[in-house]
Amino acid sequence: MPDPKELRTDYRKGGLDESSASSDPIAQFARWFDDAVAANLPDPNAMTLATSAQDGMPAARVLLLKGFDSRGFVFFTNYTSRKARELEANPRAAMVFFWAKLERQARIEGTVQKVSRHESEEYFQSRPREAQIGAWASHQSGQIASRALLDQRQKELEARFAGGPVPLPDFWGGYRLAPTCLEFWQGRPGRLHDRLCYSRIADGGWVIRRLEP
Repeated sequence: MPDPKELRTDYRKGGLDESSASSDPIAQFARWFDDAVAANLPDPNAMTLATSAQDGMPAARVLLLKGFDSRGFVFFTNYTSRKARELEANPRAAMVFFWAKLERQARIEGTVQKVSRHESEEYFQSRPREAQIGAWASHQSGQIASRALLDQRQKELEARFAGGPVPLPDFWGGYRLAPTCLEFWQGRPGRLHDRLCYSRIADGGWVIRRLEP
C-alpha cells in the first residue's frame, strides 16, 4: 500500500485572479462546470453534499447535481432518507465539487428547500425507467435484511407498472440549495493556492474576497 505521505501533487494547471473571474458566482461556476464537461471528466456533476442533524453531527455523501441557475443548485432524493430528515431539521447544507484533472474545487454553502412538485415531476419523467422503478423500490437509508428482498421488491414494482408510465412517488423529489457563499479554489505550486470567496450581501449582490491558502 502506498504511503499517503508520499502521494503528492504539484498543482500547476493555472491561476484564478479577480480581474478574470466573473462578478457573478453562478456565472463563474458555469464557466468551471463547462470546463469540466469539456475536459471529459467522469461525472463532472458529482459533488459531496454535507448536512447536519439537530445535535450538530455532520454527515456527507456523494450525489449528482441535476441543475443550477440564479436560484441555486438542484439535486433529487428520497424525502425519507437520512439527508432529507436532516434537511427537515436543519435546512442548511454545503456542497463541494472537486475536479482533480483541472486542479479545481468549488464550495457552496446555503439554505435548502424543496423544489416544486412540477420540477420534481419533470425531472422524474426524464429518468430511465429502471431508475424510476428504483426510486419506488428503495426505502433509502432504511435497514434491509438482504439484497434479495430489494431485488424482489423491484420485480414486483416492474409488474405493477407494466404497460404504463411510472408515476412520481409522493416520497421522492428535489431540493434546491440557495447559495449564501461560494468559494472557488485553484491549485497553485507550493500549496499557495488561489481562493476567491463570494458572499451574499444585503442588497442581493455579491462581495468577492481573496482568502489565504
